[in-house]
Amino acid sequence: MTPKQIERIKNKIGKIKRELAADKKHWGGFYHDGRGLRYLPPELYLKLNDYSGALRYFNWFDKNFPEDSGFPIFLFEWTITLFKKKKIHLAEKKALETFYSNNYLIDIFLGNDILDFSKSENSNWECSSLVEDLKYSKNQEELNDFAKWIENFTKTETFYSFANTLIKIQSKLITEPVGKKRSELINKKYKLLENLK
Repeated sequence: MTPKQIERIKNKIGKIKRELAADKKHWGGFYHDGRGLRYLPPELYLKLNDYSGALRYFNWFDKNFPEDSGFPIFLFEWTITLFKKKKIHLAEKKALETFYSNNYLIDIFLGNDILDFSKSENSNWECSSLVEDLKYSKNQEELNDFAKWIENFTKTETFYSFANTLIKIQSKLITEPVGKKRSELINKKYKLLENLK
């Protein structure tokens, strides 16, 4: 990137931060952010390879939006950041959270065939179409080390066990009618995510 491009990205980050601060002021000390500006900075930090800046941003996000689970690509950017900052245990948890929010994203990043199985997709975030045009790829030089790491992590017992349990639950939810058994399955699915916190 040219110095001008870098400057443009930094200015964009600054503008978003100012708009978020104005949003908080407007709502009497609380964030509303109906435009979803809070999700934009990580991609910009990653373009700059500024992982320290990205990590500071994610820490700010976690503090100011504790109930916001983010969305799959945002969680994936968080995983990259944690890995790059050598916070491997946290990166593993965030990778599992990413898989939980979208079962296809990691495979698309790695250039693998997409898992083809019947499952209940309760939100748009869970669909394969969300990540078909993913901006990140294992072929990006800056992400080579991350790609090797996440590929190895998907072969661990930790990932395998988590993924299989989640997929089994999602598959059962397709045909399970409303009732006690369905509620138990949904609770079991949410427990998987809670156990990562």
